[in-house]
Amino acid sequence: MAELEKSIASPDVSPESIAAKEQAIHQLGELYVQNGLADKLVSLVSSLRPFFAVVPKAKTAKIVRMLIDQLSKIPNTLALQMQLCRDSIEWCKAEKRSFLRQRVQARLAALLLEGKMYTDALALLEELLKEVKRLDDKPLLVEINLVESSTHHALRNLAKAKASLTSARTAANAIYCPPLLQAQIDVNAGCLNAEEKDFKTAFSYFYEALENFDSISHPMGINCLKYMLLMKIMMNAPEDVNAIINGKPGMRHQGEGLEAMVAVAQAHKQRSLDEFEAALTKHSEHLSADPIISSHLKSLNDMLLQENICRIIEPYSVVETAHIASVMKLPLAKIEEKLSQMILDKKFRGILDAGAGCLIVYDDQSSDTTYDQALETLSNMSKVVDALSVKANNLALDKPKKEDKEEDKDKKDKKKDGKEGKDDKEKKAKDK
Repeated sequence: MAELEKSIASPDVSPESIAAKEQAIHQLGELYVQNGLADKLVSLVSSLRPFFAVVPKAKTAKIVRMLIDQLSKIPNTLALQMQLCRDSIEWCKAEKRSFLRQRVQARLAALLLEGKMYTDALALLEELLKEVKRLDDKPLLVEINLVESSTHHALRNLAKAKASLTSARTAANAIYCPPLLQAQIDVNAGCLNAEEKDFKTAFSYFYEALENFDSISHPMGINCLKYMLLMKIMMNAPEDVNAIINGKPGMRHQGEGLEAMVAVAQAHKQRSLDEFEAALTKHSEHLSADPIISSHLKSLNDMLLQENICRIIEPYSVVETAHIASVMKLPLAKIEEKLSQMILDKKFRGILDAGAGCLIVYDDQSSDTTYDQALETLSNMSKVVDALSVKANNLALDKPKKEDKEEDKDKKDKKKDGKEGKDDKEKKAKDK
């Protein structure tokens, strides 16, 4: 490590020395990452600024972005990464290096999103988008639109998230899109489709993303595979989970993450709320930590809870809420809250008697369709009468026209007959 630091500090700026320094910077950065020396990595970026003055700007941008990427590999350094990005942006402004500044700002926006500072991220992205659109820098435009889409998605603004994703796709279609960037687009599209309950389309997007991530051996591949399995569970097809895991994609990504999804699929197949809760507790690192998986598992948990409640109350017309809570091994307050919600959502007909502490369930009434059918018949008759009225009006308008035509024809015939009679008289006069 000392030799690498000495090599970087050398004042020699010959082409051979610059190439050697680049290699030394990369190796030293990797060593800092392996030893968790985040502060030294930040100091390295600051100490290299005199060296950046004598190397091409494109090479400077490459080195700075590489060091920021290396810092992100060290756990719990989000605040340090933000600070490094802000310092680098200030240096870029002072040195008038717009190309690097824009890319570091895009990276800072992604870090703000990761830190859940959504307002700051959107403000930075809005300013950056205006500048980059004028320059028509499409690769950077794709990255910015993707971060913007993810930010709106995190804020549950699906309309704006889809609009930003469409802009990213439009820009991506005009350039060569690297596998990593294309995979990020597909993941974003899959997440938005999953939010709209279109799990089949989302599964297709996650599969495409998995193929792209695996082509470059990216660690995000395992997450895409988990999302694929989640989509199968949400489609009520948990039996397909084992088929995918035993297939080619699953063989490449064996581990605890897939075991967690298998446990969830098994609980869903058995319709067992206890098994589901046990799977969430046992594999919380792989299930609760991921916001996408956690969000959909909450709705799945809610669905299983409703199904179990309906199964318990089905034989009863009146049942104590305490009995439901004891059977399901859940707090009484949670059961009462859920029953109230289900009644309002019309999952079943009934009322909660808070004084007696019981649920009164009513039989489903078969709806009488006589009135609906009568209204439909009257509506159809009205349409028929309207159509006949239109036809009658058209016939009434056509009749005078026909009479006028017949009168014109009679006049022409009379005129013609008169002319022929006159010609005959003249001919007879000549013969005499």
